[in-house]
Parts: sequence; structure tokens; C-alpha cells
Amino acid sequence: MDAPSSSPSRRERLTAVVGAHRARRAALIAIAAAAAAAAAILIGAAIAVPAGGAAAAASDGGTGGSHQAHHGARPASPYRGDGMWIWYVSQSSGGDLARIARKAHRHGIETVYIKSSDGSSAWSQFTASLVSYLHARGLRVCGWQFVYGTHPGAEARRGAQAVRKGADCLVIDAESSYEGRYASADTYVDKLRHKIGAHFPTALATFPYVDYHPGFPYSVFLGPGGAHYNLPQLYWHTIGVTVAQGYEHTFLYNRVYRRAIYPLGQTYDNPPVRQIRRFRRMAISYGLGGVSWWSWQETNKREWRAVGSHVAGAIPDVGRSGSAYPALSKGSRGDLVVWAQEHLRGAGESVPVTGRFGYKTRRAVKRFQASKGLVADGHIEAKTWHALLDVAPKTVDWSSRGSRHVAKRSSVANAPRSASLPARRDEIPPASKR
Repeated sequence: MDAPSSSPSRRERLTAVVGAHRARRAALIAIAAAAAAAAAILIGAAIAVPAGGAAAAASDGGTGGSHQAHHGARPASPYRGDGMWIWYVSQSSGGDLARIARKAHRHGIETVYIKSSDGSSAWSQFTASLVSYLHARGLRVCGWQFVYGTHPGAEARRGAQAVRKGADCLVIDAESSYEGRYASADTYVDKLRHKIGAHFPTALATFPYVDYHPGFPYSVFLGPGGAHYNLPQLYWHTIGVTVAQGYEHTFLYNRVYRRAIYPLGQTYDNPPVRQIRRFRRMAISYGLGGVSWWSWQETNKREWRAVGSHVAGAIPDVGRSGSAYPALSKGSRGDLVVWAQEHLRGAGESVPVTGRFGYKTRRAVKRFQASKGLVADGHIEAKTWHALLDVAPKTVDWSSRGSRHVAKRSSVANAPRSASLPARRDEIPPASKR
């Protein structure tokens, strides 16, 4: 999604830091250095549904948790509950960590997501002392890194560095630069896991509409060995849809990756406060474990109240539909097809992983359906998805030379043929960019 104001990449395109990609990145790094230095002076003194569900979500005015972190206990998922993202510490409550902690408690924020690196460059604002200070005041601290895919090994090292500084969790903010980069994504997650271990909690924050981005490697970032959680950037107001429409679209296409979803909503771009409350109630209605917000420095007083005030709970007749799954058939293309093909391989079917649903995939689907007692029509819809997702996928190691035979005829090295497909559209319309 081409982004919100005050965030890198697509978020930056709605701010004054606009321009060509390289110029924008250079400007960011320069600004970051100054901002982080200032912050250092001040610092020196949320498919599997998490346990608890909607009942826990309504407690204490929080959306998805019971504010356990405020009382010193840590829930199983560090993404559970309500969170707020910080781009620049120096521009959030004046960079005063005591004020940040007080404000977070006052508005039911349990986790702060603080930028820790940009590409291969660490941000000096994310320090062990910052993490320790906020921990001592009952907050969880999650580092988030913006990654490009050009230096995946270095990006993995930066992620591991944030973990060593005491972060409770790590978020991978991968966006348009990673479209088509399956080998880079595989290299990144492999090296990151080698450094932080298989179980350290990680999440992906990226485009919410999977079907708009057929070349993005969701199946790598959210597949085995990748991120454990999914934080789709559901900026409904700037996308130009209702809160309900944003949830429905996001949930429909993300659910097949079977990662717990903790949607990232917006307080930037002046969304109506009633919609902020609606966003929270929708998360409760879907049984999700919590939400977070972009971003601290753009949240005004009315929005803070909407983020932290009590909400009524689940909306009647709203929630996950057990029958809503993406429909794939001959001619379909994209990462959803990659994911289905990897599951067919896991079921013992001989099918190339190309990201293109051709006659070989259709025959494999029909064989699989027949083996499960389903109507063998060669289409992948709800019943077939249910059966496929019960099978462990046999994934492709795109970073290995051995993957080249699978990616035959791809215009992108070590990637499925679908990796070369451009984004079908941006969630955020061009009229919203400035």
C-alpha cells in the first residue's frame, strides 16, 4: 500500500518526504540520524485465533487483551492487546520516555512498536536502555524494521540486533521493494531465524489486500520458518473503504496463511473517531487478539480518546464467515497459487510451483479432491482449502540453486513465474498521495 504519512516507503509518500525511491531513502536515513541523536539524549537519563477471544477483548476498555502487561504479567503473544507505533521517538510526546509510558497506560496501550532499523542501517533511537526503561513501566516493546530485500543478510543482522537489545518481539515491515524478491525473502527469514531462534515472536506488516499483490512473497514471510503473526496495514480511511469492507477483504485473503492476525489501523490522516472505535469493535467481532495504530506522532487528543475509551464489544452478526475463502481456478496467478501448489506438493502431488494455475495444477487439484472425497472439479474453494491447509506444505527454498528447476521460465531468478507480475493496484488511491 502506498503509504501513510510519517512512515517509510509507502507511508512516506503521503508526507513531505516524497520523491524518487533512492532520494526518499537517502532523506530518511539523514533525518533518522538527526532524530535518533536527539532521542538518544532524552533516553540517556496482535488462521489461529489467540486464546481469550471477544470476551477478553472487551475488558478494561481494551480491544484485544486484558492489559496484563500493565500488571507485570506477559501473555503468550506479545502482540496481544492494543499497541501504538512510534516512527521517531523524538517526535512522540517530545521524546520523553516517562510521558510516553504515562500516556500509553492512560489510553490502554500495552505494546509500543518502535523503529529499530531501515534496510541495513540501525537506528540509534532503539537502545537497550530505552527497552529496559519501558519494561520497568509495564510496557512491552517491539522493534520494527523496514526492509528492502537488496541486502537481506544485513537486514537479518539488524533484526537480530533489536532482539539482543531486549525487544519482546520483532516486526518485519516489507512492502513494494520486496515484490518479486522470493530469494531475498527466503535468505532474510533463514538468516534471521538462525540468529534469533525458531520461537522468538516475529510478525509481518505489509499490504493487507493479498490479491492486489500477486508478486509479493507472502508464502515465504508467512510460511514455515517465517513470521509467526500477521499485522496487515489496514488503513481503511485512506484506502477509501468502510471499516467493515477493509476487514472483510483483508481477512478473506490473509486467512489461508494461518497466522494469527492483529490488524494495524490508522490514526494518521484524520479518520473519524467513530471509525476508530468501529475498527476496535470489528477486531472483537472477528475474535482477533488486538490491534495497533499508526502512529503515535500523528495521533491527536480526540483520536487518543477513541483508541483508549471503552467500546461496547462485538457487533451483532459481524465476524468471520466460515465459508469465505479465496477462489482459485485455471488462469489464476499469484502467491495464493504458490501457496496452494506448495500444499499440493505436501499432499504428494507432483506439481511445479509456478504461481500460475495451469492444466497441471488443475489435474493435481482434481486428484487431491478425489482422494478427499470432494467433488473433483479442479477448482480451489472453501472445502478444498480446508483439506489443503490440513496438509503441511512442501515449500521451495528459493534462495537455493536447486529451486531453479521449479522456477523454470520465470523472468525473476529463483522465483515462481508469478513473481514478475506487477501489483494489480494500490490499496491507497493516487488521489490520496501528495
